[in-house]
This record gives sequence, structure tokens and C-alpha cells, in this order.
Amino acid sequence: MSEKLETASVLAFERKLDPSDALLYHGRWEGREKNVGWDPVRIREKSVRGTISNRLKGEKNQDPLKINASIENPNLQTIDVATLPEGSDTLKVHFSLRVLPGVGVPSACNSPEYKQRISEIVQTYMDSHGLSELAYRYTFNLANGRFLWRNRLGVERVEIRIRHIVEGHPQKSWTFDALSLSLRQFDSVSQAGDPLREVAALIGEGLSGSRHVLLEVEAFVRMGSGEVYPSQELILDKGQGKKSKTLYHIDGIAGIHSQKIGNAIRTIDTWYPEASFPIAVEPYGSVTSEGKAYRQPREKTDFYSLFDNWLIKDKIPTQENQHFVMAVLVRGGVFGEKSE
Repeated sequence: MSEKLETASVLAFERKLDPSDALLYHGRWEGREKNVGWDPVRIREKSVRGTISNRLKGEKNQDPLKINASIENPNLQTIDVATLPEGSDTLKVHFSLRVLPGVGVPSACNSPEYKQRISEIVQTYMDSHGLSELAYRYTFNLANGRFLWRNRLGVERVEIRIRHIVEGHPQKSWTFDALSLSLRQFDSVSQAGDPLREVAALIGEGLSGSRHVLLEVEAFVRMGSGEVYPSQELILDKGQGKKSKTLYHIDGIAGIHSQKIGNAIRTIDTWYPEASFPIAVEPYGSVTSEGKAYRQPREKTDFYSLFDNWLIKDKIPTQENQHFVMAVLVRGGVFGEKSE
């Protein structure tokens, strides 16, 4: 490859897995068969009286008199909560997933030569590996209910139903026992059961553009009455009188952000150095909850290093890192090189 090829200054890819926001409903476990009797989970406010529990710095702040004085001034808070009411033992989470074609085709690129080179390496990957590995891992994260996040913990049963929607009607459906599938590792494609392989093949066909694919996903979580966990809103202006916790809702129905659903689906990266659990596909392997990037540019394992070496220097990544690069293109983003 000619060394004269330079990274395009304008380069963007659209995401190819496009989930909707998820809506939360409540009902009884036996009602899932006919899918009737489900009412929206509503968000309500609650005022609580907190206590001093933060770490104290400095000896003067540890004075018993000061601590006692602080305790006399309670930490009053108003927060949002979402719960399953008495009589309901099951949470239903519903969203749709559009699978879009054109993996590896830039939505914006100001260098025809660079765009052509991208097309060449994507075609090489497709010829060698296809999209079966990525599609299978996305399917696995739908089937194991990873998108439920905290709502999956400490529950009795989780049943996932995936339906292929054609012209507004379900053409075929699959059912999975989510708790029987691991969150920490992926079985190989060859070991997958028929339902997993069938859904993965469908997602692969959607990504390749051989057919239109719209999936409807429902999770039934038997957990008993009690608190459930929609997405929490990021409120930047936390002035006087503002709620300490604001939960996300759509027209009054508790919901989970589409971005959070998408993050769970693309939590397939077990190819990073010293991998011990899957992380979401991100250019630097960022895990914000840990404040850590698992793919460091210094180690040349980040997306940009692998992508540039592959395109410009003809340094073909390992098979695992080829999967990672393609998964980042499925994720989408703006990857152009800014001028100094």
C-alpha cells in the first residue's frame, strides 16, 4: 500500500444496530403467555431523610461536637423511584432493534482513495470471516438479558422473547432462558443452540444488507414486588430545590435510554489485552464505571492504531482485533483526523 495515503480529515460511520428506548411494564408472571394485563411502571417522587455518611477530611472535621451538630441538620432529599406495585411480581421490558446495512461504508469521507481502501479491507474481512462472530455475540447479549442491567440481579426468572417483524407482524419468534446464559463469556458459535444461531444469522443478514431486519425484544423478569431501575437522567443544574435523583420516562412510562440498551448489546469485546470479562466496544476500550481504558494507544491496541496500521501500513491485525475493528465500525462514530 502506498505510504502517501493519509487518514481522511472527515470520516464518519453511522451505527448499524439502532435500538429504541425500552419501556417498563408490570404484571403477573403467568400473564406473559397471552401478553395481557400489563400496566406501565410509573415514576413517583419520594422524600427521604439522609444521614451524614461521607468521608471526613481533616482532624477538625472529626471533632465529636461538629459531627453531632451536623447530624442535627438532616440531609433532606427528594428522589424519583419506580416500583412494582403489590400484586405484580414481574417486570416487562420492551424495545425494538433495527439492524441496518452498510457495515464499513462511511457516511462521510472527504478522501476517495481512503474510502476505497476502507472498502478493500472490509471486503477482505467479509471474505475471510463474514459477520457471524459479531452477529452471534450481539444475539447472545439479547438472549442473556444484559440490557436489563441492575434489573437482572437477584431475580428468580428471566425470559427473553425475540420476534422478527415483517410488514408490521411477527414472522417468527424465539424464547430464551436468560439466566442460563453467562454474562462473562460467550459460547462459541458452533456450540450455540439453534435459536441463537437462527437469530444471529438474521442479524448477520441485516448487517450485510441481504434483507430488512427489525426485531422486537421483550424481557419478563420475575422478581416480586419492589423497586425497579429505569435509566437515571443526568441533571447538570443541581440548584436549590432540585431532586437528588431524576428517573427517565416516556410520556409517564418508566424507560431505559436507547444508548444504554445499545451499550449492553455491544458489550462483546473480549479481545482486549488480558481480557477477563466482556466490555463494550469503544475505540479506547473505555469503562467509565472503572475510570479505565483497556485499549491503550501506547500498546497499539486501540481502534485508531489498529485501523491506521491496517489501512495505511498494511499491518493486518490479529483475527481477534479484526473483529474489534469491525465492531467499532458497526458501533459508528466520527473518526477523522483533525489538523494540527
